[in-house]
Amino acid sequence: MRHLRSTLSFALAVSTTSMHAAAQTPPAPLRTVTATAAAVSSASAFDGVVEAVRQTVVAAQVPGAIVQLDVKVGDRVKAGQQLLRIDARAAEQNAAASDAQTQAARASLELATKDVERQRRLFQKQYISQASLERAESAYQAARAQANALLAQAGASRTQSGYHVVRAPFTGVVAEVPVSLGDMAMPGRPLLTLYDPTALRVTAAVPQSVAMRMPADPAPRIELAGRPAASAWVTPTSVVVLPTVDAATHTVQLRAGLPPDVGAVSPGMFARLWVAQSSEGEAQAGAVAGAGAGAGAGAPSVMVPVEAIVRRAELTALYALDPQGRPVLRQVRLGRTRDGRIEVLSGLMPGENVVVDPQSAARAQRGPR
Repeated sequence: MRHLRSTLSFALAVSTTSMHAAAQTPPAPLRTVTATAAAVSSASAFDGVVEAVRQTVVAAQVPGAIVQLDVKVGDRVKAGQQLLRIDARAAEQNAAASDAQTQAARASLELATKDVERQRRLFQKQYISQASLERAESAYQAARAQANALLAQAGASRTQSGYHVVRAPFTGVVAEVPVSLGDMAMPGRPLLTLYDPTALRVTAAVPQSVAMRMPADPAPRIELAGRPAASAWVTPTSVVVLPTVDAATHTVQLRAGLPPDVGAVSPGMFARLWVAQSSEGEAQAGAVAGAGAGAGAGAPSVMVPVEAIVRRAELTALYALDPQGRPVLRQVRLGRTRDGRIEVLSGLMPGENVVVDPQSAARAQRGPR
């Protein structure tokens, strides 16, 4: 019993000493960055959509039931690859009948050829009359014409039979398959939609006043919403302004080409086109309804790392250090994201210290327990 009491007393003393040592250990310093002010150029954002430059709807050319379906939505196919097959039994029978008729016509032509040669030799020896020779030559011409006609008909039958196998016109991705196995295909009915993933563009409706004053340098930039900050901004390979103007909205179509290696982007996705404004058009850009938000030319913009932002339900905030060096949760309003940094429109001043790790700031704000 005495030994047990001594052991318990020693354990209690060690625990008390450890708690005092933990209480005296200072917390680890918070990793902070200084909010920097950067000048941003005047730009306006316009909502756009990703489109495929090469997209086709493959339709049926012959009637028949679909007996084989080799692809589904999302499959990548190569040019000439079989996509589906339509029942071709009737067409194959017609092609076989045409081939048989062609063989019979060739046999008749061969007989007529030999007969006309024989008649010509007899005519040279004056054994037959001119009329007999002309009748033989006429029979030969008719047999040759009949053989050519049947040969062409057989070729058309074989071509018609080839329409029952639908192949990919180019290398691409299957976007839509509106038919199922066993459906009835009719001439002109869409069977599937195919697009080329290496030729994509972003199309946006831009007000006429903005398009007329759009500078050549810098070129518009593409923002792919929903992607990580490191890959959200893309420089277009080409920019085309269509020469037609919508009379109802007074907007023009602006098309910005996407690079072939842009990544996981498909037609129909949402995107934004950020168009720089020239000095002449800055005053009018703000009056365009629904054109998007853009900062004024040369206006200071506060930038912080993206990982410093805290999002809790409807709250968007960050931890900033007060004059005593304590982290304080502060609500902010955010702007654009670029190169791993995000713009803070309100709630933070340039030069303030921002905690990069919000979890460490939250633990430091609660204090030791």
